[in-house]
Amino acid sequence: MLPPLLLPPPPPLLLPPLRHSLSGDDYLFVEARHPNTVLQGLNSLRLNNAFCDVTLCCGGQEFPCHRIVLASFSSYFQAMFSTDLIESKQERVAINGVEPQMIGMLVSYAYTSQVYISKANVQALLAAANLLDVMDVREACCQFMKRQMDEMNCVGIHCFAEAHSCKALEKHSMDYIHEHFGGVSQQEEFLSLCVDKLTEIIASDFLNVPKEELVFEAAMSWLNKCSSRKQSFDKVLEHIRLPLISPYYLHDVIESLDVVQENRGCQKLISEAKDYMLLKDRRGELYCPRARPRRSTGTAEVIVTVGGEDDKVVLRSVESFDPVTHQWKNLACLPFAVSKHGLVVSEQLSGHDSDMFLSTFLSGDSTLYLAGGEFPDGSASREMWRYDPCFDSWMEMAPMNVARSELGLVMLDGFVYAVGGWEGRSRLDSVECYDPHTNSWQFKESVKMAVTSPAVVALDGLLYVTGGAVLEDGDGTDLAQVYNPQTSAWAEVAPMQIARSGSAACTLKGKIYVIGGWHASTENTDKVECYSPKTNQWTMCAPMKERRYRPGAAVVDGKIYVLGGEEGWDRYHDTIECFCDETDTWEMVGEMPTSRSWLSCVSLQLRKDVHTSSFPRTPSDI
Repeated sequence: MLPPLLLPPPPPLLLPPLRHSLSGDDYLFVEARHPNTVLQGLNSLRLNNAFCDVTLCCGGQEFPCHRIVLASFSSYFQAMFSTDLIESKQERVAINGVEPQMIGMLVSYAYTSQVYISKANVQALLAAANLLDVMDVREACCQFMKRQMDEMNCVGIHCFAEAHSCKALEKHSMDYIHEHFGGVSQQEEFLSLCVDKLTEIIASDFLNVPKEELVFEAAMSWLNKCSSRKQSFDKVLEHIRLPLISPYYLHDVIESLDVVQENRGCQKLISEAKDYMLLKDRRGELYCPRARPRRSTGTAEVIVTVGGEDDKVVLRSVESFDPVTHQWKNLACLPFAVSKHGLVVSEQLSGHDSDMFLSTFLSGDSTLYLAGGEFPDGSASREMWRYDPCFDSWMEMAPMNVARSELGLVMLDGFVYAVGGWEGRSRLDSVECYDPHTNSWQFKESVKMAVTSPAVVALDGLLYVTGGAVLEDGDGTDLAQVYNPQTSAWAEVAPMQIARSGSAACTLKGKIYVIGGWHASTENTDKVECYSPKTNQWTMCAPMKERRYRPGAAVVDGKIYVLGGEEGWDRYHDTIECFCDETDTWEMVGEMPTSRSWLSCVSLQLRKDVHTSSFPRTPSDI
């Protein structure tokens, strides 16, 4: 035997340590075949029952083995033999719950590193490998099933993977079901699903269907497979996005079915879908997860931001933000730079062409209206512009009767209302209403007090005006007013808990949220309060993470997004916060391309080919 190598003394602390190496006359010998030779030797000993110290017993068959070999390839056996379990001292160990042939295959794998996987044995082999914690074989079985997956067996593979906690295979198979839903839904495995698994599949946003009617037809095929399923059909219909279905199909096909007419739950869902179709300009109020478009339908619900200003630079940019992908895209810029304007979204169609209802709804071709605002020279605007998402273009409409900046603008039951504002010399108490069908404005009953920068929303057919600046120094008011277009009358409701101006407002689940603003000549605020028309009460919500004056706000998928705004003098935000009413919490979720305040935001369903198109930014865009 060679004497051990002598190591040199350690180097000084400031120098890197020397590498240990063999001298020039020595070398490290590695026999690449040695592992296989050892395995072959151990397997030969096993086959000759030499030095075996444990016997696995399964289904009447016995498998003599070496404990050390079993423990070296399976943490299951390592734990069994290295603890105080009774099996650690037994010469015969029973293995239950798996097929004996699979135990034999895994024992052979331990000694040979080889196992034969086929369609006939893959499930039983995976179950045994899962039980004995032989992860390499388990993963090999998962990969085999991935390669063999098709429309006929993907549902069965998914259920099997779920039962054995194979998360990667479970996800892969579910993704396959979603992607190939049209073919999968016609297979026997799909028609044999339990109601819980069926609803899990059809509830997904990633179900790949060109139209929602195909999801309903798949559900009907499942229903007709077994008559006893009728009693739970409302649980299935709950996950079909009825508001996205053609109203003619809803009326002629779905509503006339006995299973629908006999089930109160189904009737309620039909009524919800009809309200959503009929009350187009109240869709923002009618929070309904069933109205969310699936990702494959060619539309995405985005937040559109228009204009604003940063450090007194007035912008003409128009951009969209997808809360799911966090992508920003450029849309057609305004023909002019503007801030302190109003922006609303309308689902109303021009004219009376009912044949366009379905294509318009599914393509997301809503309409934006922009009115008023302040030009870069400080003058107030009378102009009214309409944005067409289909052509990504702006068109000038009839101007307002009065120039207004810092106005409140709201869409109420098909009409655009402009409230208050600044006309260049004084605050306004006048209100005017725009009719898209006649392209004309008419004055309505004035608000009780002239106001600028109010927060306005529409809810349940009423127009709410909250806060706003009423004094020369810009101090806000806590006044909350409501207008009923049926009686043309204004009334006061409970005042806000905080007087403020320059706030953002939106509606969510039947309540009004007033967010941020300028609080009583002290500072911009992060405070948020919520009004319930049912109780006529205001309650404070969790404050935002940042103080914001004149931010933009929009509701997407049941959550409130607040963008931009001013922190203080000459400090503008580019951040985006998201509010969840269920947890009463705010979360930072992204950033804007540029910081700004006095912007306007709305949520809008856009066709993806519009949202994915980018327009190069140039100096003329701002």
